[in-house]
Amino acid sequence: MRITFILPFAGLSGGVRVVACYAERLRRRGHDVLVVSVPPSPPRRREQFKHFLRGKGWPKPPVLPSHMERADVEHRIIDRVRPIKDRDVPDADVIIATWWETADWIAAMSDSKGAKVYFLQQFEANFGFPEESVAATWRLPLKKIVSSQWLADFARERFGQSVLGVVPNGVDLDLFRSPPRGKQPVPTVGMMYATNAVKGCDLSLKALHRIKADFPNLHLETFGEQDRIPSLPLPAWSRYTFHPAQETLRDIYSRCDVWLCGSRSEGFHLPPHEAMACRCPAVSTRVGGPMDMIEDGTNGYLVDVEDWMGLADRLSRVLSLSDDNWRRMSQSALKTAQRFNWDSAVEKFERALEIAMAGEAHMAEAAVNA
Repeated sequence: MRITFILPFAGLSGGVRVVACYAERLRRRGHDVLVVSVPPSPPRRREQFKHFLRGKGWPKPPVLPSHMERADVEHRIIDRVRPIKDRDVPDADVIIATWWETADWIAAMSDSKGAKVYFLQQFEANFGFPEESVAATWRLPLKKIVSSQWLADFARERFGQSVLGVVPNGVDLDLFRSPPRGKQPVPTVGMMYATNAVKGCDLSLKALHRIKADFPNLHLETFGEQDRIPSLPLPAWSRYTFHPAQETLRDIYSRCDVWLCGSRSEGFHLPPHEAMACRCPAVSTRVGGPMDMIEDGTNGYLVDVEDWMGLADRLSRVLSLSDDNWRRMSQSALKTAQRFNWDSAVEKFERALEIAMAGEAHMAEAAVNA
């Protein structure tokens, strides 16, 4: 197949990382794959003038890191921040929108650009984007692939939409791994730090402070891609790693007894999955990703969204396990992560694309024979 992925700015978000993984692995399977994205937004006009008035000339477009840099696949960045149009992409068998704005872009493209597929990893209104505009893209006549059962249910219940396939994300088992291990000498919880309320860091921190009395030497390992803010402070007994390399992230997971996710909404939350690949049980709210993977009492625990007291209780259960029982839960977490691997994910994604392409061919044939 000739496959084109359409991205907004290809930065360091988890969604971009997933697209990069699919693109590279589909290319390895013999497909002709291209990723097209827009450049990062330039400084605002006021900032440009300030830069000029300081005698520094007009600022150059920013050069920001991207997950696409690590992917062995062709990546084209268009000339400026604007919608991607027909002239920017080749004719193909399938073209894939990966973000709400890109869905509008491919919907306006000619049929020669391929069967139009919308790969949904989240309902982006949860991140502050205009809800009606985002919702309108879910109603577009695009074939939909989703990354979790939660998203498939959301598409059906809110929009009356069916999906081509539910394709849970894989995890790179060559990168995210850990030798067999026991509990840490100091009870250690891990979590991702993010300032957007949808990520539920406030709930996670409430849960952690609640159990601190029972585990006086509790330690928190956390990472993120944002500067910490005063309204969401991390405790003194934490270590924050800003923008870790993937190998460093693996080491963080491997230092934890339990991974914590207090999110209010996720399409498919990657950190619990990666932590489980590093033999770390996970405690999470019922969001996409953890809902697909966690079995209560076996490899971690699930609680309802907003239930920070439930998170605290389940964290205590994991941290209170004997070393032997913790090792059993750790091994179950690893086995779960191994089932949700990239080879399996890419096979399912490829099959969904074949169905989309076959459907387009069938409709074209029917039109010719009408």
